[in-house]
Amino acid sequence: MTGPGREPAGAERDPLSVGLGSPSSGDPAAEPDRTADGPAEPAPTRERHTGKAIGRSLALALLIFVTVVLVLFVVFNGQSVQISLVFTDVEGPLVVALLVAAALGGLLVWLAGAVMRARRRKR
Repeated sequence: MTGPGREPAGAERDPLSVGLGSPSSGDPAAEPDRTADGPAEPAPTRERHTGKAIGRSLALALLIFVTVVLVLFVVFNGQSVQISLVFTDVEGPLVVALLVAAALGGLLVWLAGAVMRARRRKR
């Protein structure tokens, strides 16, 4: 008689199954699901979400393109300009004004996305 972790003396042993237990050990979790009609059904395979991957790739490509265009725009507009704020006017490099405007635009897009995600979660 063998214990739960022991195999009979003549049984073949798979070297890759160390510590995994054998299906004949009496452990119901280790046995494959069997139906009354016959052998076990194969486990469902994971479907690949190629649409999601393509969407992420396109979004990344668009982000890189916009970043390159923004950097080129900033580099070619390095002159000093008058910047009109709400309460005062300041003079500064156009690069700073463009970077601040781009950062504020990115912040607005991020906030709009957060609002949309929050609305979807409520449903």
